[in-house]
Amino acid sequence: MSKSIPAIEQKERAKHGEQMFPLKKYLTKLDSDFPVVMPHWHEEAEFTLITSGTCRYRIHLETYTAKSGDLLFLPPLMLHSIEHSGSCSMRSETYVFHLNFLGAAAGDVCTARYLAPVENRELILPFRISQDHPAYPELLSVFCAISQTYEKKAFGYELTLRALFLKLLVLLLPYGRSEKNVPSLQAEHSEKLKTVLEYISQHYSEELTIPELASLCCFSEYHFMRFFKKHVGMTCLNYIKNLRLEKAAALLLSGERSALEVSLSSGFNNLSYFHREFKKRYGTTPQRFLSSRKEVGRTLPLSFSPTDTQAPG
Repeated sequence: MSKSIPAIEQKERAKHGEQMFPLKKYLTKLDSDFPVVMPHWHEEAEFTLITSGTCRYRIHLETYTAKSGDLLFLPPLMLHSIEHSGSCSMRSETYVFHLNFLGAAAGDVCTARYLAPVENRELILPFRISQDHPAYPELLSVFCAISQTYEKKAFGYELTLRALFLKLLVLLLPYGRSEKNVPSLQAEHSEKLKTVLEYISQHYSEELTIPELASLCCFSEYHFMRFFKKHVGMTCLNYIKNLRLEKAAALLLSGERSALEVSLSSGFNNLSYFHREFKKRYGTTPQRFLSSRKEVGRTLPLSFSPTDTQAPG
């Protein structure tokens, strides 16, 4: 039986945690070797602490500079990406959790008034909480308590974690804003960008053209190229190339394909061009990349690194 190849989707299909415990801790490191987490979105929310370095978050088409000590909250289905900045590596600790863990599936007043509006993005809570934010001290305390509880896993820790994440939302609610106050054009552009990214993720191994992608947004080619670079931080062609290189890295780590097969499967029809771009991107040849990752146990580039391989509990 062949091994499954880790998927790198812009709309994530993977579930974080287990059905009965939809919560998982991740550590992320961005540096000059792996500087970007590509634009993506998922059904779960995120609560993150930047533990060192600086980076730029693009969230819902807006850019936020985050530095060591900053907290970030991302609601479900929010388009976001991360880009390394500065000379030092950026490290962060993230908890990805489904709002069902907090009771979002229950038909009670808490769901109707608070959880459902957050889940449906009718109520937008602050994305970045810097150290001068009024709620920062309490939110940092909550984050530290979540981290300690998650690691110790004492009897009843699941209930404690649920209470802590509910407290997180309670602390953020006074600073939320109604979706009615968010420019409709911004929401429209976010959905158009998601459509394009999803299309690219499904057709990356095929020939993709700017006119084809622009038509998905009903934009002219010129407008589309400006739109894409503004909100993604790179040209559309560079984005496609980087995504193909990520797919190639995933295929290489599966260990069952030759460089030629990987090149063709990931959308590179020219083997020498693939080798050149892969080396430029990862600083080594595809073969050496595979060997070095096996030796040091590195995770896939540009991905979250889960801190545990088994479900909690």
